[in-house]
Amino acid sequence: MSPLHTSRRAFTSVVDGHVLPKVIQVGPNVYGAAFHLMKLLPAQFILTSAIETGELTPGTTVVETTSGTFGLGLAMVCRLKGIPLVLVGDPAIEPPLRRRLEALGARVSIVSGPALHARGVQQARLDRVARIQARLGSYFTPGQYDNPLNPVSYGAVAELLLESMGTFDALVCPVGSGGSSSGIGSYLRALNPRMKLIGVDTPGSVLFGAPAGSRQLRGLGNGLVPPVLEHTLFDEVHWLDASVAFRATRRLHAEHCLYMGPTSGAAHHVAEWYARRNPDLRVVALFPDEGHRYTNTVHNDVWLRRNGHLTAPWPDGPRTLDHPAEVAGDWSRFAWNRRTREDVVALKEGVSA
Repeated sequence: MSPLHTSRRAFTSVVDGHVLPKVIQVGPNVYGAAFHLMKLLPAQFILTSAIETGELTPGTTVVETTSGTFGLGLAMVCRLKGIPLVLVGDPAIEPPLRRRLEALGARVSIVSGPALHARGVQQARLDRVARIQARLGSYFTPGQYDNPLNPVSYGAVAELLLESMGTFDALVCPVGSGGSSSGIGSYLRALNPRMKLIGVDTPGSVLFGAPAGSRQLRGLGNGLVPPVLEHTLFDEVHWLDASVAFRATRRLHAEHCLYMGPTSGAAHHVAEWYARRNPDLRVVALFPDEGHRYTNTVHNDVWLRRNGHLTAPWPDGPRTLDHPAEVAGDWSRFAWNRRTREDVVALKEGVSA
């Protein structure tokens, strides 16, 4: 039998137990869906589906672009299934994470230098992926940004939330590829049209029409607009800068013993604010990954102080914007009101939405 089939038993026992989150109460009316590694879910779902449909066969190499967590999910699944893997990343993949990816058998290619600035980080990675694909005889690319199976894979999370809590009033999602927010949001919205979907982004990201720029807070936001991101699901969008997200992450650990990454801290910060303003509503936030990747950075006072994150003022609340083009500072919010990105961008130009 091929490695794609002989490792099935190990795959089930090792990976499946880490796919779905634990639902934890983190306030009077706030709950967190805390993942071990959220991107493991689409990695498992996409690769398994590709094997079942014959797109991924023995001898085929998986090639993908990643800033870290989706790549780690792919590396875990590929290792247990005996599939060769090439990951294209950028300097956001720190040396400890790169060593972990390589220990799992992945070949890691890092894009650096002028390519990062000429067309943006994500586009530079995609260009490198295209060159690697051209050299390979047989390859499969999961394509987290445009593969519809990315959001579809999160239906299991929506079902878990419903089983755990029944209906609830608002879902707060950090947004990167748009897979989790669009997948879970569309599933729950079909059953409860009144549920609010609140996206969490960061300045410098273009996902919701804010100006492009550098991003200190990686894993949140994007330099491209992924096709899987369904903008019309969102009621509200918040943009948090790195300092607020990092300190919110530390507070999540100190107050609730949840050792998570900064996208989780950002989601919890927004969910807590929204829940205080709406004490009669039940609010759920997604916590995408654990904090072990950030032990020497976000969870390290010396690093935070050296990079100026401990001295930044703590905001009382978000600045409400008339348009995403105004995004600036530590925390902004905008009433998206389930519109398309094109309609919202057109508002700035004086065109009727």
